[in-house]
Amino acid sequence: MIKRVFSIIILPLLLLFPNPVYSLDNSSITLEKYTNRISNKFTRTYCNTTKFGISEEGALAFAIGETNKEFKNNKLNKLIDYSLLKNSIVNDLENNCQVYGFSISNLDNLKFN
Repeated sequence: MIKRVFSIIILPLLLLFPNPVYSLDNSSITLEKYTNRISNKFTRTYCNTTKFGISEEGALAFAIGETNKEFKNNKLNKLIDYSLLKNSIVNDLENNCQVYGFSISNLDNLKFN
């Protein structure tokens, strides 16, 4: 009996005052900006490390480690298109650091959780 009375009172209140629920919006613009941030971070780290005189292999390992550390816990990581990210990094390295002939396969360890 109490349950019926309670449900009769609560049900109309829920129907009269609904709370809207909005879906999480991950637009392509947000994802593109995030990909550019990752690419810029990697490029800056790699360029600065090579300018300090560290070998290319060491600079690559350091840049991958720093980039992974900074972006590892972002919710957008599961939406990243890694082929576009790797191409963006190679283009940024050519344009900003004048590093030519950088292989995309060098970036295979650049993965985020």
